[in-house]
Amino acid sequence: MTSDSVRVLLADDEEMIRHGVRLILRHADGIEVVGEAADGAEAVRLAAELRPQVALVDIRMPVLDGLAAIEQLTALDPAPQVVMLTTFGDEENVTRALHAGATGFLLKDEGPQELISAVRAAANGDAVLSPGVTGTVIKRMLQGGGSPRPGAVDQRLAYLTEREREVLVMLGQGLANLEIGRQLGIGVGTVKTHVGAILEKTGCGSRVQAAVLAHQAGLTS
Repeated sequence: MTSDSVRVLLADDEEMIRHGVRLILRHADGIEVVGEAADGAEAVRLAAELRPQVALVDIRMPVLDGLAAIEQLTALDPAPQVVMLTTFGDEENVTRALHAGATGFLLKDEGPQELISAVRAAANGDAVLSPGVTGTVIKRMLQGGGSPRPGAVDQRLAYLTEREREVLVMLGQGLANLEIGRQLGIGVGTVKTHVGAILEKTGCGSRVQAAVLAHQAGLTS
């Protein structure tokens, strides 16, 4: 591994899950698993010692569950980007994880490439949400914020270029920068530039808010 490899910590009380994730990431260029924990308390201790850039954390663990561990992990200096990797994608868990400070939420039934992409995206500071989870988060945010007037939505999209609209659609689908770049045939750096422009032009504070806006505008239907 090179010195600029993404350093990853795995936290899951099921050894077989850790083993499977480790095998997937071991064969990915530029990613190194630096530690493994079987409970949340151990994950926090190892993160403070090993300083991973990304922590993949299960929700249900002994001693200290994943949700409690997130708060302690994100309080470290430096703090890893925390991605929940779990089988429990219900609305309450997703909302609580994101509110606790998780960068993203990934279901364990995602494929190997999706896991690798999620780790790389998280290391770059991107929000990571499984497509199915994206729908849950968007539904919750739409319910909480009400439905804006159609004219207000159109006005927020008025200054987007055609390419930025394409990127906005993919944000609404929950895609990470790497996946967006592959579909559009452009580099990750260019995707980041488009995302930044979208957030600035629409007044959205995050990728998730941009995804909500895409749904409000009917761009993902």
